[in-house]
Amino acid sequence: MNDNIDKAMQPEEEEGIFCTLTDEDGKEIDFEVIGEAEIDGAYYYAMEPVGAENSDDGIIEYVLLKKDTDEDGEEVFVTIDDEDEFDKVAAYFDEMFDDEADYDA
Repeated sequence: MNDNIDKAMQPEEEEGIFCTLTDEDGKEIDFEVIGEAEIDGAYYYAMEPVGAENSDDGIIEYVLLKKDTDEDGEEVFVTIDDEDEFDKVAAYFDEMFDDEADYDA
C-alpha cells in the first residue's frame, strides 16, 4: 500500500474499530484497528486485515499507517515511507503488543 489511502471509519459494537480502506488501485480492504498512538505529534494506527489468521507461533501480522490530511482537508491514512520513522513506530507497537501478551499470560 503506497501513497494515500482513503478511510471510512465505522465503529462496530464494543468489539473494536473497523474500517474499510481503499488502496491506490481502488481495491477495498476491511481492517480492524488493533492499536493507535501519538508519537512526536503524529497519529499512527496498527491495523490487521479482517479475517487474517495468526501464524502458528502466535505472531499477528499488521500494517502501520499514519493519519494525515489530503489537499482537500480530508483525513486519510498514508503509508510511512521514511525508514527511520517506520522503524520508530514499529518498535513502539511491537513493544506495546509484547507488553499486552505478557500481561495476559
